[in-house]
Amino acid sequence: MKQNKLSYKVGQFLMFAGPAVVLFAAVVIVPFFYGLYLTFTSWDGVAKTKPFVGFQNYADAFADTAYWDALGRTVVYSVISVVLVNVVAFFLAYLVTSGLKGQNFFRAGFFIPNLIGGIVLGYVWKFVFNRAFVAIGTALTGQEGASLLGTTNGALFALILVSVWQYAGYMMLIYVAGFMGVDDSLKEAALIDGCTNGQAMRNVIIPLMRSSFVQCIFLSTTRCFMVYDLNLSLTKGEPFNTSVMAAMHVYNKAFVYKNYGVGQAEALILFIICAVIGMIQVYVGKKGEVEA
Repeated sequence: MKQNKLSYKVGQFLMFAGPAVVLFAAVVIVPFFYGLYLTFTSWDGVAKTKPFVGFQNYADAFADTAYWDALGRTVVYSVISVVLVNVVAFFLAYLVTSGLKGQNFFRAGFFIPNLIGGIVLGYVWKFVFNRAFVAIGTALTGQEGASLLGTTNGALFALILVSVWQYAGYMMLIYVAGFMGVDDSLKEAALIDGCTNGQAMRNVIIPLMRSSFVQCIFLSTTRCFMVYDLNLSLTKGEPFNTSVMAAMHVYNKAFVYKNYGVGQAEALILFIICAVIGMIQVYVGKKGEVEA
């Protein structure tokens, strides 16, 4: 009887989930609402007072052409990166579940880049692009070449390349779980009925792995839209701020230029865009799921 009392259930909840709830509220909920409050002020991050300006920060955010340029650049980067990350991850997952000798070793090897932080990863690849690739190009052509990071398209290409290298291994594990979740008897039945391996993959295995695709596309989309650390360490927005992504622009607006109100407003707009895209993608993906 004691276990059915509300006070007992509340006590059990506070004992086991209470610390996590407090930490989540302190780290996520409270800062979110405080940031929402700052969008209605003209605080510079130093003054004791926070003058209320209403929706002026949102008007300034919509009039900030640099922000929308950065957001458009982020969309291009995210679309290309998400497609490449998932294509590479899918084929890596197929490779390491096809009975390849030493496939567990390859799984670990492909996953390792995801364990490296974006800051460290950016500096490592910055050295590769500025020194190693330039030296190789000079040795092959006999003329000293320029780094990819020194050109507008090259910097964006470098960001995409490093993002694919970092995220593909993590997404590969989700696709591996998807491959292992498909019963072998279904593929065997398709082959017995006259399907080729390609037809069995397209018509049997991939539809049953739809949930894996939904998860991977959602995770890679949100990660790419919010990229900051890699952008900072690899390109710093150069050359001439042509590789500044939306998250870096928001950070600079708030913490470099001390315009917290507009920076928070732009951050909220970015969050809403990312959330809407994510929800639409998950809804469309889940709607077409099939079960074995």
